[in-house]
Amino acid sequence: MTKKLMVVALLVLGVVVFVTTGAGDYLTLSYLKAAHQDAVNYTQANPVLASFAFFVFYVVVTALSLPGAAVMTLAAGAVFGLVWGLALVSFASTLGATLAMLISRTLLGDWVQRRFAAQMRSINSGFEADGAFYLFSIRMVPLFPFFIINLVMGLTRISLWQFYWVSQVGMFAGTVVFVFAGTQLATIEALGDVLSPGLIIALSLLGLFPLLARKTLGWIRTARSEGAAS
Repeated sequence: MTKKLMVVALLVLGVVVFVTTGAGDYLTLSYLKAAHQDAVNYTQANPVLASFAFFVFYVVVTALSLPGAAVMTLAAGAVFGLVWGLALVSFASTLGATLAMLISRTLLGDWVQRRFAAQMRSINSGFEADGAFYLFSIRMVPLFPFFIINLVMGLTRISLWQFYWVSQVGMFAGTVVFVFAGTQLATIEALGDVLSPGLIIALSLLGLFPLLARKTLGWIRTARSEGAAS
């Protein structure tokens, strides 16, 4: 109970600070475009401090499931460039997602596992066998909100390490798209301009391929075993 109260207190504190300081006003596309050159100038003069501050703030925003991660990803490309911006966002987003998953697990995971034991039993067994493939697939589909995946995964028994490395790999393609879009900031008028229908389909198919391949191989093995037995 003490651990849960501490987590709740930190969540409330984080949200209060976010709201009272008006941090959300800075996480908009219009503000990013207006402040772009000033941010670039500051980063060039203070590269280490700017990178550290951006990384920490990104982790906090994603860990607390606050709005603004998409704009911050664009900002990484616009301010830090493709390569360094991609490195910062890739690791910060994965670390923040893992913390968000742990927060969800700490507050609700045990209760959900007890309250819905029968239903969760099959889900847990499924994740033990194919959890990495399921998580990778939904990470690659841009239609699934980033923070929802983090929170839902906290309700399952997926291991911390598996969640981390699969998220790192699964989110990489989408991160590349948004960071690269940030390097072309002047051409973006809305966040929806980043993901075209064709790109969404391509990322979704790429994410589903490993799971479908695993399932297909499983069916083939089962069919061979049944054939040999008969």
